[in-house]
Amino acid sequence: MEKFGPWTRRSVVDRYDNAWIRVEHHDVLTPGGTEGIYGVVRFKNLAIGVIPLDDEGGTWLVGQYRYPHATYSWEIPEGGGRVGVDPLLSAQRELAEEVGLSAERWDLILEMDLSNSVTDEQCLIYLARGLSPCSSHPDETEELAVRRIPFAELHRGVIAGQYRDSLTVAGVLKLGYLLEHGTI
Repeated sequence: MEKFGPWTRRSVVDRYDNAWIRVEHHDVLTPGGTEGIYGVVRFKNLAIGVIPLDDEGGTWLVGQYRYPHATYSWEIPEGGGRVGVDPLLSAQRELAEEVGLSAERWDLILEMDLSNSVTDEQCLIYLARGLSPCSSHPDETEELAVRRIPFAELHRGVIAGQYRDSLTVAGVLKLGYLLEHGTI
């Protein structure tokens, strides 16, 4: 048995494992002392998001079909970065692959835990500036559309609930705050 704060883990069994996630079944003692179970999804990648911002205040969104929700989604450029690899290199790769842009300046603007009640997935979101075109090479699993819009329009859309992707919502709100307060 192992203590984790007020929880006690009695046993853990891997129930599913692939290249991206591992699902664990835990037998536990709850903080109240009763027997229980807990499912935990362990991610093998970091979630990486990029907000490219040009000198005119424009940004780029990537549109793609998202299988789990069975819907089309417009999002900031984002993807997975292998744990143990410099996340900035993963951000640079995602921006080039999905949008066909490279950047001279990179700022990490947000780190967060995604769905921390059942997963250990961590996210990093970068602001990319000093943009220039480069070749794009989307993954074979991606069928992407790309569009440029004013950041202010994207910010209003996030506030209005037009965008639901967590990295997009959190990143845009954080960058909006930083721009409004002149801290970036």
